[in-house]
Amino acid sequence: MKALLRSEWIKFRTVRGWVVAMTLAAGVIVGLGLLPGQQGSCGRSGPDCVLPVGPDGERVTDRFTFVNSPLHGDGSITVRVTSLTGLLPPAADGGEPRPGPVPWAKAGIIIKDGTRQGSTYAAVMVTGGHGTRMQHDFVHDRAGRPGAATPSSPRWLRLTRTGATVTGAESADGVTWTTVDSVRLPGLPSVMRAGLFVTSPQYAEATREGFGLSGASGAPTQATATFDGVDARGFDPQWTTDSIGPPPAGGSAPVPVGGSALAGGVHTVTGSGDIAPAVAGATGIGATITQTLVGTFAGLIIVVVVATLFATAEYRRGLIRTTLAASPRRGRTLVAKAIVIGSVAFAGGLVAAAIVVTLGQPVLRANGVYVHPATTATEVRVVVGTAVLLGLAAVLAVALGALLRRGAAAVTAAVVAVVLPYLLAVSVLPVEAARWLLRVTPAAAFAVQQSTPEYPQVANLYTPALGYFPLAPWAGLAVLLAWVALALGCAMVRLRRRDV
Repeated sequence: MKALLRSEWIKFRTVRGWVVAMTLAAGVIVGLGLLPGQQGSCGRSGPDCVLPVGPDGERVTDRFTFVNSPLHGDGSITVRVTSLTGLLPPAADGGEPRPGPVPWAKAGIIIKDGTRQGSTYAAVMVTGGHGTRMQHDFVHDRAGRPGAATPSSPRWLRLTRTGATVTGAESADGVTWTTVDSVRLPGLPSVMRAGLFVTSPQYAEATREGFGLSGASGAPTQATATFDGVDARGFDPQWTTDSIGPPPAGGSAPVPVGGSALAGGVHTVTGSGDIAPAVAGATGIGATITQTLVGTFAGLIIVVVVATLFATAEYRRGLIRTTLAASPRRGRTLVAKAIVIGSVAFAGGLVAAAIVVTLGQPVLRANGVYVHPATTATEVRVVVGTAVLLGLAAVLAVALGALLRRGAAAVTAAVVAVVLPYLLAVSVLPVEAARWLLRVTPAAAFAVQQSTPEYPQVANLYTPALGYFPLAPWAGLAVLLAWVALALGCAMVRLRRRDV
């Protein structure tokens, strides 16, 4: 096997065009990744884009209207939410704001470690379209009873602190209570802020021309809730209204920041923003390290073309007979070709991805784009995963070349199998069709480049075009690996059963 590998390596490096092309593939990934394309306003005409940090170290969005009072030690607060309404931005053709609320508008009770953004909290709430929820520390979410809060069907909510434990409960009549969740928040100070809150996240929608995805639009939204039956136990409420976080930015909709009013025992609270992990995309801010690897698909085209030609060139010139005569075990010859071209593609991809992920982030920041930080482990996984993607794609192309034996047909099949599904998913197909395509085709391996999670409790356009994929990173690579194994198996069967 060692001699076969050496022989295939010599074949590759003696064809200058192949060497130049593989070098060009790595160069394209680096060049497109470092081009000053995406622009932002952070630190320029806009804000500094410094996001608050949550209790677990993640960047968060923490912006809402808070009608609150000091809570010394243990205690509870009970309210009845009688309505939750809202305003959406005007339609694309203009006009007045549309009635809401958005599905993840939130209104309820919260216990929070002061009014500092990012501080620990626990909250029980009604939402615009996801029923009752219990959430804490931004990333944790537990569902309660479905349904909306309306004057004909109000919701009673209760939040109780006992030491470091906070329990949220709901009721339809204020008599029979059901626990939504009970969470432990270690290190809570003796004095917390407790009260009513309302917030409403950014609205976004995909904009299309015909069948293709052309972009996204959105703007801040507003929610208004009415509360009555406020019952504080264990403390004497002295209500103050705070607007947590800066006013929402972006969009042109006339959406007020928020406020509160008290009349006849009824609190009316208006808010805009969200209490949730920060995300990149249409409803979030900035970009992720995935955007630095935008050139991967272009480099991949070059890789699969070279890999297929590496397999078909000997058939075109008739040299395959000599190769198989020198090594009668035909399967080993194919494996040697796959190892050589796969290793070359992996090495080039590793260097290119490492350069882009390292240097691409400063380029984006210099362009005023906020870049969501990623852990070292995530950066390593993205870099190595991109190299594995290129290496496996090269092996798949070799297998297709050996199976089809004609250069044009093999190149077309490789591009259609690996590259075309990705291009269709990010630029043409509707979101659900794109996500289906990226589950079953070799392009599923692009999931290895996703660097930030999807949060079910955060409204966003989680599309491939924005760096979100339907499969977990290694699951996506596993799909590509399955296609590689299938193609190699078929190619070996044909190589063994049919003469050249």
